[in-house]
Amino acid sequence: MKSSTLRFVAQTMLLLLWFAMAVWASEPIDPSPHGTNIFAPASTPAKSISDLSVFVLVITGIIFVVVFTLLVYSVIKFRGRAVDAGREPAQVYGSTQIELAWTIIPILIVIVLFLATARSIHAVQDAPEPAGAIQVTAIGHQYWWEFRYPKLGVVTANELHIPVSESANPVPTFLTLLSADTDHSFWIPELAGKTDLIPNHPNRMWIDPLRTGIFLGQCAQYCGVQHAKMLLRVSVDSPADFAAWVRGQQQPAVQDASVATGRHVFESNACMNCHAVAGTNANGRFGPDLTHLMSRVTIASGAATNTPENLRLWIQDPNAIKPGSLMPAMKLSDSDLEAVVSYMETLR
Repeated sequence: MKSSTLRFVAQTMLLLLWFAMAVWASEPIDPSPHGTNIFAPASTPAKSISDLSVFVLVITGIIFVVVFTLLVYSVIKFRGRAVDAGREPAQVYGSTQIELAWTIIPILIVIVLFLATARSIHAVQDAPEPAGAIQVTAIGHQYWWEFRYPKLGVVTANELHIPVSESANPVPTFLTLLSADTDHSFWIPELAGKTDLIPNHPNRMWIDPLRTGIFLGQCAQYCGVQHAKMLLRVSVDSPADFAAWVRGQQQPAVQDASVATGRHVFESNACMNCHAVAGTNANGRFGPDLTHLMSRVTIASGAATNTPENLRLWIQDPNAIKPGSLMPAMKLSDSDLEAVVSYMETLR
């Protein structure tokens, strides 16, 4: 094989590799607010992970190109020919230079990758918590998320609201991760890496979103039949919007006399044993807090949009939306079902 051909093949593969790296590493001009692209980081921890991922991909990509090029060269250069039939090829019994090269170079590569990884882990895991940080306790349940803001007196489910961390006024959010039953994993690709929620073993993580918007996440550890629909939404709000959201969540449930029948049905059935509604007798902890249910965009941990029709179906037959859900079908009469749905619609 001519040297010019080899050079062309090597150059072409290198160009393709660097083009792929550039596409993966570049942030889109108008990133989707609902994206889950790890190469479009929107916080410091995610940026650290993305940079490390690109660095490792570049190093391993170069290794792949070099090895593959040498393999192709060897296969073509030293292929069997008719004139070589029955002849033994020249034997090489040792080369100090080659043996040193293929020993020292891999060791140096491993050391570089180890140091880069250790640096990223230290930057993410050992970051100090500033005095003004938002504190959130995230609790994984089968199959939904509970979010508690201990300093703010707010409890919500499945949709996490946090303020944007502006460069002039950084406000990171520190999360304590707990599990109520089995192993879960908290993952919002554009905001942070995966962190496990393990029973009786609290974990911590932090995020400092650099732009407002909606970021989608997922339980990344198989936790049961409905693991795939254990979704989560992170709403990164402006400081003013976050303050307004907190004020709204701190209010007790709306007391509307026109839906008193629905409230009576809710409190007379098993609903109140699992769910809490502030300002009422309902104080359950097995299911999501419903005090401000209608302020959420989704129900069933992101499995369906929060509309009266979906809410009615969810109460009537949870398995129709989320097969394997631990919420039982309430088997209410049509009139009681309509009354409860009307009551739920007032919980804003």
